[in-house]
Amino acid sequence: MSVTLRPWDTGDASALNEASRSASDLATQFGGIDLPSRAAAEAFIDRSLRFDEYVKNWAVVEDGIAVGNVGAAAIEFRHETAWMSYWLAPAARGKGYAAGALIAVSEWAFANGLYRLELGHRVNNPASCRVATAAGFLAEGIEREKLRYGEVRYDVETHARLVTDPAPAARLVLPIAH
Repeated sequence: MSVTLRPWDTGDASALNEASRSASDLATQFGGIDLPSRAAAEAFIDRSLRFDEYVKNWAVVEDGIAVGNVGAAAIEFRHETAWMSYWLAPAARGKGYAAGALIAVSEWAFANGLYRLELGHRVNNPASCRVATAAGFLAEGIEREKLRYGEVRYDVETHARLVTDPAPAARLVLPIAH
């Protein structure tokens, strides 16, 4: 089985469409946007899964099929920071891909001049907390009612990893394709 990271392209639209339909918990990752067609998924890739100066999204690709995303957003070189995110389709979960991808992209970020990487997860999402912790991100605190989905507000636990923090002892670090 081959698993790598690479930027998204519109050829991944069918896989993205399938992932969006595979689990209701992914709706929040897509900003509540429905992806009912290939065209809608292509537009989402172009608009939201960009790879540019300020936002870099890598597709987690298993045997040629995009099964998830790890991203660095709000990349800012004055303070050397970025906001990290990740998601996986249900069939790709539990294999270490999310932590392995987050470690790889964190190492890329540090090698490219960033110092502090941050992320947050709803406190009712222990799986996301496990990914953050496995990737070397230390919990820093709770932001009360930070996120709103529908009419419900959620507390968020914030994590960060500094370039000076020890590298995590990972079983799997995904390669980034060039």
